[in-house]
Amino acid sequence: MKYFYTFLLLFAIHLTFGQANQQQYDYFVQFNGNQLSKKVNVGDVLNHPLMNKYKESKDYLDLNKYAALFQLDQNITIHGNFTDSIPYYQVTIPIKSRESFRQFMIQKHTDSIEVPVIQDLVKYSVYVPKNQKMSFAWNDNYLVIVELTKKYTSEKYNWNYQDSISVTEPYDEAAEIAVDTAVTDQTEEDYSGINTAEYEKAEADFNALRSEKQNLFIKSLFENGFVAPASQKVNSTADISSWLNYSSVMSKFKDTYGALSQFASYNKFLPLQQNASNLVKGINLDFYFDNNNARVEEIIEYSESMTAVAEKIISRKVNKNIFNYFPDQKPLGYMSYHINSKAALENFPSLTAQLFQNPQLVKEDVTLVADLISTIVDEEATATLFDGDLSMFLYNMKEIEVTTKSYGYDENYEETVTEQRVKKNIPLFSVVFTSTHPTFGDKLIQLGIRKKMLVQKGDFYQITGTEYYGNVFIKKDNDVVIIANTLDYFNTGKGSFTKEAKKTLKKNYISGQLNFDGIANAYNKTTDAKESESKKIKIVSQQFRDITFESPKKLIDNKLIFEFKLNTIKSDKNIILQTLDLADELSK
Repeated sequence: MKYFYTFLLLFAIHLTFGQANQQQYDYFVQFNGNQLSKKVNVGDVLNHPLMNKYKESKDYLDLNKYAALFQLDQNITIHGNFTDSIPYYQVTIPIKSRESFRQFMIQKHTDSIEVPVIQDLVKYSVYVPKNQKMSFAWNDNYLVIVELTKKYTSEKYNWNYQDSISVTEPYDEAAEIAVDTAVTDQTEEDYSGINTAEYEKAEADFNALRSEKQNLFIKSLFENGFVAPASQKVNSTADISSWLNYSSVMSKFKDTYGALSQFASYNKFLPLQQNASNLVKGINLDFYFDNNNARVEEIIEYSESMTAVAEKIISRKVNKNIFNYFPDQKPLGYMSYHINSKAALENFPSLTAQLFQNPQLVKEDVTLVADLISTIVDEEATATLFDGDLSMFLYNMKEIEVTTKSYGYDENYEETVTEQRVKKNIPLFSVVFTSTHPTFGDKLIQLGIRKKMLVQKGDFYQITGTEYYGNVFIKKDNDVVIIANTLDYFNTGKGSFTKEAKKTLKKNYISGQLNFDGIANAYNKTTDAKESESKKIKIVSQQFRDITFESPKKLIDNKLIFEFKLNTIKSDKNIILQTLDLADELSK
């Protein structure tokens, strides 16, 4: 009879985890060792002077020992499910031999009271650390770290009455309030009489069954020959590639906060799993480490319906008048963002309706809300308040004198106010955006003048009370609005940087850059610059050129790509080694 139950349990495990072979994962991370090993030698990393500095430290971790065990030129994967009936995670690492890893585990516990109990089976070995739930299992080629992550919950002391009201029937608020009250009263009564011994025994039985399931799962992996997990969702050309199932995240979010719905009606307004997957299918995060840069690509995979909306929003043709207020030369940092705000407003009601589809929300009610939004918001007129062009610039640092007030009390306990002029360094900046509404901007400026919030000075308006920030002003030039604290960088709008920005924004809806060398020079010129900090900033600027980011206007295969890149000045070695060089230099 025991073998019969074991067979049923093993069969259930096979059915559940059989999905893993079909690539039904909630997440998948792959370290492409075969790709990265072509770019940087593992020995160069492990034997770097920075690593050698800490060899005498008691906390030193000898990575060379691990390098001798693992096949670092092969792929390492982490994957799992948190929405499955048996949630789990699995780490898979290629190793050089079964016996070498076995000896490593024994030697690792040489100075420990615990003697590792390693179970050597015909095709694999298993070790479970004391007081831990994870298992280590390995054969001649692979090490697997696995854990079933479901925690014990008591049905007796945890209430779940979500099915007490049928979602197919009309929603009855009075009925739900009655159930809320009954469950609250019952919960308070039962929790006051928890049987600790009974609870602990039930938890121990659950953990024992979980452990047995975990052993059977490991057996299912190795018994018929271990097959390394793979997923078509990850990018094999990246050095590290990861994938997250967005609908699974939303489903987990709903489950996590599901307990809240036992005592209230919030669950009716939480997006359901199928609604979330109507918009976003998944998210990739890929990492690349080259000689001249390190970059991260975030790739959002939309549904077809969401792709159509996203393409309308991000395919904006930039208002050319905004370039009149771009600096001629490259600033210390900038970000330029351009979307079609009219398209965003037009599609907002339909997106809202998709997101909040719920059997407990009547379809006519959702339509009514969408119509109400469309009625209140005139897309054509509202979009002209902010058309969708927005650019921000950091130019330099400047020392100014400002008046500060300090408050105190005299000998008669009367409040005193002391004013003094002090010097401070402020960033010189500007924010530029477009607004084609025929009257709103001008009327808003006139209102500011009447309320004495703005003071007209020539063709711009100074904002009162901003002396501490370098006297911020507003300027409106037809459909371009500028908010800044300097006039020194508005020239012809035809300089080298402006030409470069026009070219970049023709294909990208967002673009930005942060210049390390410029920031280092600007900081060194400030009066409060510290010599030690200046030196460190200078070292960084001599190693790395800048940080750039951009996202194209066109989606490929329903995917929106956002790229973040750290660019180096040198290109004689991989950026990982360059970063270690930098850390070594800064630690001296």
